Amino acid sequence: MARVVIVSARIGAGHDGAARELDRWFADRGAHVVRADFLDLLPGRLGELLCGAYHQQLNTVPRSWDWLLGALGTPALAGAARRFAGLATPRLRELLGDNTDVVVSTYPLATHAVARLRRSNELTAPLVVYLTDPSVHRLCVSPDATLTVAPNETAARQAKALGAGRTLVSRPLVAPAFRPSTGMTERLRLRLAFGLPHDGPLALVVAGSWGVGQIGQTADDLLATGLVEPVVVCGRNEALAEKLRKTGHRHVFGWVDKMPELMRACDVVVQNAGGLTTSEALATGLPVLTYRCLPGHGRANAAVLHDDGIVPWVHTPSELTEALEWLLRRPVKAAG
Repeated sequence: MARVVIVSARIGAGHDGAARELDRWFADRGAHVVRADFLDLLPGRLGELLCGAYHQQLNTVPRSWDWLLGALGTPALAGAARRFAGLATPRLRELLGDNTDVVVSTYPLATHAVARLRRSNELTAPLVVYLTDPSVHRLCVSPDATLTVAPNETAARQAKALGAGRTLVSRPLVAPAFRPSTGMTERLRLRLAFGLPHDGPLALVVAGSWGVGQIGQTADDLLATGLVEPVVVCGRNEALAEKLRKTGHRHVFGWVDKMPELMRACDVVVQNAGGLTTSEALATGLPVLTYRCLPGHGRANAAVLHDDGIVPWVHTPSELTEALEWLLRRPVKAAG
């Protein structure tokens, strides 16, 4: 039985979501799968501090993420980030042992920690880099990877330009529960279960597991179009959920365990980062819009999805109205 080690990170939900589906994919093929969180491989409380700093940055000074991603694209800071990743190698080496057959990374710093072990010949198992975003940053790729898996042709081209070796394109893995609705009966049943209106278009507003970004403004703008009723998912951001309820929004959720069902109850998804949620919505057969997207990776993802004709990037409230009118008339179909 092959031993597969998947290294992810609990920074947002996208890296862990990809790791979870890769776990399922390998297990279905008879592999013994071990999953690890890169943050737990760092010394002391360093991983916890890194996660907290990133969360705080997105909440308080999100525009600085644009600057930081740009800076991390320079050779000096990219090199510093790779050296930082090396702090995880002692625990990573212990985790991998001598009987690992494949290592899969869904998180950039984990990629570089594994790559360091390959360069020093302490690891002979192949390294597969699984890209989780439609766009690719320099830190997401390593020339030491055996294979880089990209979610689209644009990401594959970007990865190769940044030094990736063998690269292939594979549709993003999502949980089987993300499927199109079977019809009006299922949709009405799900709306009743979630306490949603039984008629009229519903726009599902999502902002990742942390609920960051201009979520309140997005919900207000959607309501102002007069075309849809916003259904807002705030993830683990309970303060945001309470604030939206107090300002009069009727359909506000915190953490949702039944996201596939909630998606099937709605008519369109409005998102701000373009990662896992977009893939899940498209698999559910819902049209998707990017609006008030996050700086940094959010804007980079939005540009790729827009240019590839997959998800329109809407910039203004008037564009939002026009896009909703168009999408509600022409919903996209689930891929594949």
